[in-house]
Amino acid sequence: MKNTKVEGVADLTRAVVIGTSGSGKTTFARALASMLGVPHIELDSIHWLPGWTPRDHDELRGLVKEAVSHDRWVLDGNYRGLRDLIWPRATAIIWLNYPFSLVFWRSLRRTLKRIVQRQELYSGNRESFRQTFLSRNSPLWWVITTYPRRRRDYRALSDKGVFPHLSWIEFQSRDQAEAFLAWLGGTARQDLSQVMPG
Repeated sequence: MKNTKVEGVADLTRAVVIGTSGSGKTTFARALASMLGVPHIELDSIHWLPGWTPRDHDELRGLVKEAVSHDRWVLDGNYRGLRDLIWPRATAIIWLNYPFSLVFWRSLRRTLKRIVQRQELYSGNRESFRQTFLSRNSPLWWVITTYPRRRRDYRALSDKGVFPHLSWIEFQSRDQAEAFLAWLGGTARQDLSQVMPG
């Protein structure tokens, strides 16, 4: 765990959870939002329309701008093209920076489960065997091709302080992330003021 003050943590008033696809951003963000008692914003659910159709760019930006205009939230998603709307409003970045082996096998397991159980995702969309293994739009191929770039980009953003007002919290394993949530859960029950000022 890097760039984290264990006592006093970062200001989590408006936290953005990032990480490569398959790192568990939504699961972590949902748990954090529930713990803090704030809205959870999932960018994928705003972006995708039925039939895996991307929402119109201008409409997407309008919806995201409205969502992050509120005082408190936890948001998950990478979406580089929306960063100019989200990160200036955010107070903290939580980076799930896990090893490729963990991310890939989590993605594979999750995708197979979704296919077998016909799990409904955003706007009624479902993943399929064809999409996963016979398409360039495969979520597994997306993990493989974006993993190195995302890690490189986020490391540069963190190290160079491109958004100097942001606190960065970096977890390099699931154990670290889960320990943080467990610690925060105990803190939240006692006093939320140290992680959500005001």
